[in-house]
Amino acid sequence: MISWKTKRINDKYMKEENISVFDMFKIGVGPSSSHTLGPWRAGNMFITKLECAFPLDQIKSLKVHLYGSLAKTGIGHGTDIAVMLGLCGYGAETINTDQIPILIEEIRAKQSLLINGQHAVKFSAENIIFLYQESLPFHPNALTFIADLGDKGEFIETYYSIGGGFIITETQRNREQTFKESLQLPYPINYASDLLSYCEQTSLPISALVFENERLWKDESAIRKDLLHIYKIMQECIFKGCHTNGVLPGGLNVQRRAARMNNDLLKAESFSEYPEWLNAIQKTGQGFNYTLDWVSCFALAVNEVNASFGRVVTAPTNGAAGVIPAVLQYYITFCEGHTEDKIINFLLTAAEIGSIFKKGATISAAMGGCQAEIGVSSAMAAAGLTEVLGGSPKQCLMAAEIAMEHHLGLTCDPIGGLVQIPCIERNAMGAIKAITASQLALRSDPQLAIVSLDHVVKTMWETAIDMNSKYKETSEGGLALNIPISLSEC
Repeated sequence: MISWKTKRINDKYMKEENISVFDMFKIGVGPSSSHTLGPWRAGNMFITKLECAFPLDQIKSLKVHLYGSLAKTGIGHGTDIAVMLGLCGYGAETINTDQIPILIEEIRAKQSLLINGQHAVKFSAENIIFLYQESLPFHPNALTFIADLGDKGEFIETYYSIGGGFIITETQRNREQTFKESLQLPYPINYASDLLSYCEQTSLPISALVFENERLWKDESAIRKDLLHIYKIMQECIFKGCHTNGVLPGGLNVQRRAARMNNDLLKAESFSEYPEWLNAIQKTGQGFNYTLDWVSCFALAVNEVNASFGRVVTAPTNGAAGVIPAVLQYYITFCEGHTEDKIINFLLTAAEIGSIFKKGATISAAMGGCQAEIGVSSAMAAAGLTEVLGGSPKQCLMAAEIAMEHHLGLTCDPIGGLVQIPCIERNAMGAIKAITASQLALRSDPQLAIVSLDHVVKTMWETAIDMNSKYKETSEGGLALNIPISLSEC
């Protein structure tokens, strides 16, 4: 009999996965890691592969088929925009996000797309085909690129966006291990029990074990530099969101709230730089209500940036991108003694928890509902916070378990297919739950815990399997169905 530990998507067996912290934390563009960043990266990958096989000037036309969840909520998530930018060769990590509306308007006005910035082909809205009633069996987030090469036939590739910006191709489903996957990590971890066992054997905290694994791919200075860059992007995202007013794009007419909250809490005092703004927050108050307001503000800020095609860090997804930055910013702002080392340890610990969920369940809302996004991000943040507050590995895992336990069954029902309602507020709730879970774990004896993190990962996956598809990022159930809307801009 197959155990739950090996049961995977479509009854596939779990292969050994070497997942880096930089796989879990990717810099990209909102609003969705699976519906925006993933298709964007797929477009990049398709053009790179096509260019290796044929000169780009041989391409006569391009078509893109979107299946399942990508079709049903693709417009609201900007999947069509992401695909076009990916085919043009723009990188989600480096593009000037302020230029995105201009670039898309130019493509639509000219009805022409410059493939990889080199070769122009006719391209209009009809070239992206939304197959609302079709879903490929492996994963609901699937897209197929078709390049017409004239007398040389067609070049076709199918990709699956499996959550968190992770992409696999049709051929990769049964491929041999890549070089990265074939490497033997010092501490190979598939389950929380593996992680705890290594911590007990070595007396090392979770972050130190993860750091040793990361050294297989990068040297120490590069790991530290890149993690601090991840934090810098999170920090910039919070600051930008707290200082940007207006209405979010998409037609729901959702008003930005983070800037208004920031303005109210700081009594309309204005700051142009992050350090002075942080100092003002710390000086203005420390009470429970004040702290609670700021945690919510931090989370809202990130996801308002995310909803407007801004730059965010998948943590582990874009839809849940606000939880970890908000909890980390809470620690930096309201807890004494934060340092670069603490920030790095927070991120390393959080990433490993996310990796365990990805291996044992899913981080895709199209597969598991919002428990796979907000729930996982809350568990990640809870563990990271617990470590930097002095918790033991057992307490870190307990905190992660508590956070996810109270997100089990959370559905994904975005109104209008937009990552706005209820997604933005859910990030604030996920952040608060993470802090609460950490406090409970720090005040508890993990030896007395009845539910383990592995138990809750198993339960989350079983819940995902049982969940009706209308609650899995299709906008066919829940709030998405029951709230009457009129999208004026979609």
